[in-house]
This record gives sequence, C-alpha cells and structure tokens, in this order.
Amino acid sequence: MALVVFLRGINVGGHRRFRPAALAAALEHLDAVNIGAAGTFVIRRKVTRTRLRAELVTRLPFRSEIVICDASAILDLLSRDPFAAVRIPRGAVRFVSILSKRPRLSPSMPVAFPSTGAWLLKILAREDRFVVGVYRRHMKVIGYLAGLDRIFGVPATTRNWNTMTAISEVLGK
Repeated sequence: MALVVFLRGINVGGHRRFRPAALAAALEHLDAVNIGAAGTFVIRRKVTRTRLRAELVTRLPFRSEIVICDASAILDLLSRDPFAAVRIPRGAVRFVSILSKRPRLSPSMPVAFPSTGAWLLKILAREDRFVVGVYRRHMKVIGYLAGLDRIFGVPATTRNWNTMTAISEVLGK
C-alpha cells in the first residue's frame, strides 16, 4: 500500500522555503506525487518507512519533522467523514492534524480555543493519529495549532481537509 508523507513547518510564513515539486521529481523512482506547497507527498511505489525517511532526510535542505502514514489510514478516515454530522459555520476551515505517533495524552473532546468567549479553533475528535477540527481565519489560530504538540504530547502537523481529499484522488479512491 502507498505511503503518505507530511513534512512539518514547510513554506510557512516565508520560513524553511523549498520547492516540494522538485523533491517529488527527485523521488520519481518512488512514484512520488506532490500535493500542494506544504510538504505533502503520496509515495505510490513500495518502500520501507526507514528507507523513505532516510532518503527524505538526505534530500531536504533543512531539518524537518517527517510524519509518514499508510495511505489506507487516510482513506479510512475519509470514508468515515468525521465532519458529516457537524454543522460547519460559514467561513470556518476543516482541518486534520497528523500526530507523529500515538499520543501520550488524550484530552476529552470536543475542546475549543480560547476556552472563554468566541471560539477560534475547535478540536472535534481524535481518531488514532488524526486530530480533526475546525478553525476560523484569525492570526491567533496559528498559536493554537502549535499548541497541539503540548495537548497531545507528540509533534503534530496540520493540513486542510481539502488536502486529505486530494490525497484520495491521487490514490484513485
């Protein structure tokens, strides 16, 4: 089964910039497909996680948290559509944060940030290594998303729900 790679903190706010399409081209022998500019790749050829991680480390121009998932886990999440029963307010963005490994901590859900007043970010649920939620477009949201590491006790990287559906399309599902 294919693997999906999520690089953390790539091309955010002008920092740690690089061209994901160039990395995908360098990984052509693994049938790599780049999804967007945030460092998301579908690896369609069979390869071990260890070999893939080693190859990514040597090709990245800087150190980055590398999160690797089985494509089947993402397809399973998409098939359950954790947003189906939730009313998404107009202008809110659906997101998935991918935890680097099983979390050490698991807060009760749902949880909203800030804890008082109008919410800017809501964590709706955690399913294995995936944290799903919605946020409103506001500068403070970046800080709340960065706090997911502390809340779950492991590094996390976040993607828009649309990125997850794009992964499904690349996999032909």
